[in-house]
Amino acid sequence: MENEYATYTIKDGILHVEYKNVNLDLSAAISIVEDRFALQEGQSIPVLCDIRRVNGINRTARIYLSIEGSSFINAVAFIVEAPVSDMFSKFYLRSSKPPIPTMVFTMISEALMFLKKYK
Repeated sequence: MENEYATYTIKDGILHVEYKNVNLDLSAAISIVEDRFALQEGQSIPVLCDIRRVNGINRTARIYLSIEGSSFINAVAFIVEAPVSDMFSKFYLRSSKPPIPTMVFTMISEALMFLKKYK
């Protein structure tokens, strides 16, 4: 599945979300969550979010993603590239306090090891 903001694939029970070169606002966040819900069909699964190409995200989008975006997710791992997306993700974790296990990684293999515990 794909929309203008990201591509979505499920591999080995983990949803992989790879964001495109975008700036995220509330309408983008809503679209992302709606498409993810459609793909998951009501099943809760761990999610790998590759945010290395996200250029920015506004406050309302962050809040929406941390609350509504946490539905049907067992755990989430962010893939970042230092220093910009690393700073963004750490700010998100501090300010949004997601209600699910959330970690930040630079290596996809490490993120997948973390997520496998939540399948």
